[in-house]
Amino acid sequence: MSCGGTHETPCSEVLANLYTYIDGELAEAGCEEVRRHLDECRPCLEEYGLEEVVKKLVAKCCGCDPVPDDLRSKVLFRLEAARTDLVEREGAVE
Repeated sequence: MSCGGTHETPCSEVLANLYTYIDGELAEAGCEEVRRHLDECRPCLEEYGLEEVVKKLVAKCCGCDPVPDDLRSKVLFRLEAARTDLVEREGAVE
């Protein structure tokens, strides 16, 4: 993801904390950093909107059904790969 600007908090850090932020489990200082970044960075704001919609849809459709371990592992692996890719691209921009 290219943000088109330099931010106090890197996009990769914001995206790494996105689910924690959405769940209301992030410390207030972290929430402030995420909010400030989302105010400045349209690509991350769009990602936040997408993540929030997906989370609500999953909650609505799956309710309290347990997530299969293999699915959880696959999702976590892909998220980590995306974060690594983002960090590498951010490093190339600097």
